[in-house]
Amino acid sequence: MATLLERGRAGKITAEMEAVAAREGIEPERIRHGVENGTIVIVSGHGRSEYVTGIGNGLRTKVNASIGTSSDLADLKMELEKASVAQAAGADTLMELSTAGDLDEIRRRVLEAVSLPVGNVPLYQASSESAVRFGSNLEMTASFLFELVERQAADGIGFMAIHCGVNRLTLQTLSSQGGRSGGLVSRGGAFMSAWMSHHDCENPLYEQFDRLIEILHEYDVVLSLGNGMRAGATADATDKAQIQELLINAQLADRARQAGVQAMLEGPGHIPIDEIEANVILEKRLSGGKPFYMLGPITTDIAPGHDHITAAIGSAWAAAYGTDFICYVTPAEHLGLPYPEDVRQGVMAARIAAHVGDMIKLGRRQKDLEMGRARRSLDWEAQFALALDPDGARSVRDMRPGSESDGCSMCGDQCALKVADSAIAPACP
Repeated sequence: MATLLERGRAGKITAEMEAVAAREGIEPERIRHGVENGTIVIVSGHGRSEYVTGIGNGLRTKVNASIGTSSDLADLKMELEKASVAQAAGADTLMELSTAGDLDEIRRRVLEAVSLPVGNVPLYQASSESAVRFGSNLEMTASFLFELVERQAADGIGFMAIHCGVNRLTLQTLSSQGGRSGGLVSRGGAFMSAWMSHHDCENPLYEQFDRLIEILHEYDVVLSLGNGMRAGATADATDKAQIQELLINAQLADRARQAGVQAMLEGPGHIPIDEIEANVILEKRLSGGKPFYMLGPITTDIAPGHDHITAAIGSAWAAAYGTDFICYVTPAEHLGLPYPEDVRQGVMAARIAAHVGDMIKLGRRQKDLEMGRARRSLDWEAQFALALDPDGARSVRDMRPGSESDGCSMCGDQCALKVADSAIAPACP
């Protein structure tokens, strides 16, 4: 069966393209053209057509929320709650990244719990289950890895972060630069590096890339080329190893598209603000404008407990410069597995950042204009309706004195709008 990319190349506007166009408020032909030329990907999942997400040029910046168990905390009920919280808070996609428990059951239950497209990282399950099946995660076989990729795709995973660019050349580059201040922090990148070193052989995801693409083609899964060399400290941002992997991933993305598989590229990581624009330019130039999925970026290393804020700062800049898709960061980042409230805060911070970026990238400022007018008019219902988090805004107001009046407890009877109302010209139409 033809993939969505192949149908777009044939000039067909699919139901998925029409759904994305309607949600974005643009013409379906623009979506089809973007899919055809690789600047837009559409994520859904095998047998999961009830909700699709468009990511790429000219579209609203999308937000991903990641959940998943660990060996220290494997609670399926909590993961399902986190999935529901992420969807309710407005995430556009979900990544299921469990590494402990019955991983097939967890994945399938999460897919049942949400309508959002769901992504994952195949290496996580491969590493975890190889430790049980073969006695060590380093004894994973290539056949087992590809078997898992197909099983996950058949279940309905819509996009996969796959670490194809961690190959011998990338590791040589990392070694020649003398390592890193913050070490290697990508779980997928670290595991594949250790596996390659243990077996003294090439990454099978790179060496057998055509085999991987055959599976993704069969289930129409979007390939998200993982950033195994992403920086885990701002001191390591934009180093040689990261750029070497980016070069390889850009080439592989072209090969995937030639085979009819949609592709996007993942980016770092921890980045100082003054390097964000360069990272976006590099990805867009080297990949030919393919969608860019940025993890954060976290802009300072010294704010544990508040990294949803450090990431929101970076995400706003990244979106403004052209990043298409951002992965949220929760307050628990660097400290522990997030709880449901951490997920909600992470999604909201990322959504705010995405909107701030879209005000620049897409010129989308109409709602901000309307909010300014609603505030001048002290129209609280209009303000709640325009807010990114209406329930949260209403709750804050209702918990404070004066909520029954047209003013608020910030100024009380010294409300600037009321004081100035008779002295300043009416609002612009």
